[in-house]
Amino acid sequence: MAKEILSTENIELGVQVSSKEEAVRYVGGILLNNGYVKENYIDKMLEREEIATTFMGNSLAIPHGTEDAKKEVIETGLSVVTVPDGVDFSDGNIVKLLIGIAGKGDEHLEILSQIAIICSEEENVEKLIQASSKEEIITLLNEVNE
Repeated sequence: MAKEILSTENIELGVQVSSKEEAVRYVGGILLNNGYVKENYIDKMLEREEIATTFMGNSLAIPHGTEDAKKEVIETGLSVVTVPDGVDFSDGNIVKLLIGIAGKGDEHLEILSQIAIICSEEENVEKLIQASSKEEIITLLNEVNE
């Protein structure tokens, strides 16, 4: 049976990180520790940030690997981290919600579009940032698990 794309083990609330690199390593680390990706995937996530930021606006960043990182993905998965104090993703773009993505094949594209739809509403992002439980985050993002 395939792993759930998003489970409570993949969510961390109220995290403090001091840099974009630390934030990306944190979301990547969750994916690594829970068996979704191989260790190299985190480096590919950082490489991706150098090419183009994964800051999406609305206090949201969606770190993911480069195209060639797909071979580092074991299972499609998401990690969600809230950073209430925010972290600067460069140029004063403050991120309070990080959603790390690892996708087999083209699965990440579908997941990205679902997240983009949910997070295009600023109030949804705010609800995710303010979530007091991991279950609340899963409920808000439940379309991703379907």
